[in-house]
Amino acid sequence: MKIAVINAGSSSLKVKIFDMQRVCEPVSFLVEHIGEEGANFSNHSDALKSLALDFKALDMIGHRVVHGGERYKKATLINDEVVQNIEKLALLAPLHNPANVVGIEVARAMAPNVPQIAVFDTAFHTTMQKEAYLYALPMELYEKNHIRRYGFHGTSHAYLSKEAARLLGKKVEETTVISLHLGNGASVCAIKNGKSIDTSMGFTPLEGLIMGTRSGDIDPAIVLYLQKELQMSVEYVNDLLNHHSGLLGICQENDVREILKRSDDTAKLALDMMVRRIQKYIGSYMILLEDVDAIIFSGGIGEHSNIVREKILDNKILKSMKTLTIETNEELEIALECMRF
Repeated sequence: MKIAVINAGSSSLKVKIFDMQRVCEPVSFLVEHIGEEGANFSNHSDALKSLALDFKALDMIGHRVVHGGERYKKATLINDEVVQNIEKLALLAPLHNPANVVGIEVARAMAPNVPQIAVFDTAFHTTMQKEAYLYALPMELYEKNHIRRYGFHGTSHAYLSKEAARLLGKKVEETTVISLHLGNGASVCAIKNGKSIDTSMGFTPLEGLIMGTRSGDIDPAIVLYLQKELQMSVEYVNDLLNHHSGLLGICQENDVREILKRSDDTAKLALDMMVRRIQKYIGSYMILLEDVDAIIFSGGIGEHSNIVREKILDNKILKSMKTLTIETNEELEIALECMRF
């Protein structure tokens, strides 16, 4: 069975084609900087069409979709209604869901008779209990407006938990880990017996860790102060917190590789703040999980930066923990979800 996986990010497009009956590397395509100044492609539609792939020859096409809300708790066969619902959820994932929809629409037009499956980043976290996903707001805001913690990077965390179980020689349902997906976007997940019980990202991917350009956790009153006292618009504050904060806001650089080359105080401060936030989440999740088999490092930073890993583990308690560094593979997990579907 041949399955294509389309992962349309905010400014990138990844396509991998898996032959599920053969043990071989997938055929991979990557287009970056879509829509940016000087880029080869101004939109995802043109980028996908440029690959000149024969989608009609495939058995299935899987699509990564960032936000599935409360409706989608597992891989779902795509039809017009599903596409409309994904578009509605773009309010909660404005950088990703619109690009996801473009990938779906182009692939459906190119291969109308090939089954296409949506795999949602939020689905893995639907096992969280109410005490984990509810915010301490009036309940009608959840009941009527669905304001709650959803969590993201679920496809990555799901894959990492299974790989960790394999490496530890345990069954997934008997494995308890803390999974760190550390890249320009970053999140932590507490996984008990193979299921997500808590995660750092929330209603949107803005909450949680200090990321490349996202602030992560802040006092919500700061938003009110920026709007009321500094007369910033809602749009400006949203852009500020998502695109001009995090590591970039602290030291004017969002790439950890470049920050590590610097020796100035602001670069050191940015790294120290990022590491401290990660340690706080690990510590709180250790309490929730009680017995942790391993801490998993993954994502561009987690997989490739020995210095960052050492900084995070530079703690008397954490030094005694078993750690695993695993290359995440969201596309393979999506292909496997298609097979299971």
